[in-house]
Amino acid sequence: MLARQMRVADIEVPVIDLAPARRGGLAECRTVARAIDAACRAIGFFAISGHGVPDHVVDDLRRRAHEFFALPLADKLMARHPVAGTNRGYHPVGGETLSTANDAPAPPDLKEFFHVGPVDVTREAYYTAPAGRRHFEPNVWPVAPAGFEQAATAYYRTMSRLALFLLRLAALALDVDEAFFDDKADRSIGTMRLNYYPTQAGAPRPGQLRASAHTDYGGFTILSGEEVPGGLQVRTRRGRWIDVRTSPTTFVVNIGDLLMRWTNDRWLSNMHRVVNPSPADTPNAAPRLSIAFFNHPNYDTLIESLPSQGPAKYPPVLAGEYRDAKYAKTALTGVSVRAPS
Repeated sequence: MLARQMRVADIEVPVIDLAPARRGGLAECRTVARAIDAACRAIGFFAISGHGVPDHVVDDLRRRAHEFFALPLADKLMARHPVAGTNRGYHPVGGETLSTANDAPAPPDLKEFFHVGPVDVTREAYYTAPAGRRHFEPNVWPVAPAGFEQAATAYYRTMSRLALFLLRLAALALDVDEAFFDDKADRSIGTMRLNYYPTQAGAPRPGQLRASAHTDYGGFTILSGEEVPGGLQVRTRRGRWIDVRTSPTTFVVNIGDLLMRWTNDRWLSNMHRVVNPSPADTPNAAPRLSIAFFNHPNYDTLIESLPSQGPAKYPPVLAGEYRDAKYAKTALTGVSVRAPS
C-alpha cells in the first residue's frame, strides 16, 4: 500500500511508502509525489517508510549518541567548538531558544545537542572562497565513544541521498522538471543535529519547553525520533497542537521555510515544538534522543517562487543569507570566517 494514515488527535498524518517510487518508473514516482503534495498542503508533515535506509545505519548512530550524551559534562564540553555559537560540535543545555528565530521570546530550551556539518567538502572554490568558508568549517568530533565520527558520517551521507530523492519527488509534485532541484542542493549547507532531551529533575520555568515552537529554515527535514513521553508536536492549520508519533526508522519529514517560499505557500512550513513530559510521567520519564537532518539549498541558490505557483508572495532571497539571519536570532552563528589551511 502506498500510504496509510497515522491518526493523531483530530487529523490524520500520512505515512507514505517510498518503495514504489524507488523501485518503479515515472508513473509510480508521480503517484508518490501526489501523496507528498497532499501532506505538504495539509500540514507540512508526513512520515516515510520504504525509504531503503538500512536499520543498522540508524541504530549505530543512535547507540553512540546515547553513549555520548551519557558522559559527564566535562567530557562533552571537550567536543565544543572554540568559537562560541558555531554550528559544530557539542552545545550544552540552555544555550538556545528556537522560538526566537520566529520572533517569539521564551526561556531557554531544555535540550543539549551535537551539531554536524557537511562531511564531504573539497578544495573547490565553492567551499574555500570567503562565502563558502562560512558554511563549511571542519566538524568537531568527540574522543568518545569510539566510532561516533564514523557512524555520524555514514548517517549524514545516507540522509543526503535520501533528501535529494525527496526533492526529485517534490519537483514532480510541483510540475517542474524532475531534476529541477538537483543543482540547487547538490552542495548543500545543511546540517545534522543530535538533539538530546535529558530527564527533568525539577519543574520547568513557565513557558519553558524541551524545544520551543519554531519552523525549520530550509528544504526537507528528516527526523529519527523516539516514542517516549515529552515528544514532538505540530500545530494544525486550525491552531491546535497535536502529538506526532515518531520512531527511529519510520522517519518524520517536514518542509522548511525556503521550500515553502519556493512553492509560494502551496506547502506549509509548519510550527512545531518538543514538549515536556507530563507531571505524571516526569519521575520515570526516560531521556529522549532525536536525530534531525536539515536539508538546506546551496548557499548561492536564489530562492524565488516557482512561476507555476502564481504571483510571487516573497522577494527573492539567497539560501545562505536566509539561514544566517535565522541563526543570528537564536545566537547560533555560521562558522567562523578564516583562511583555509
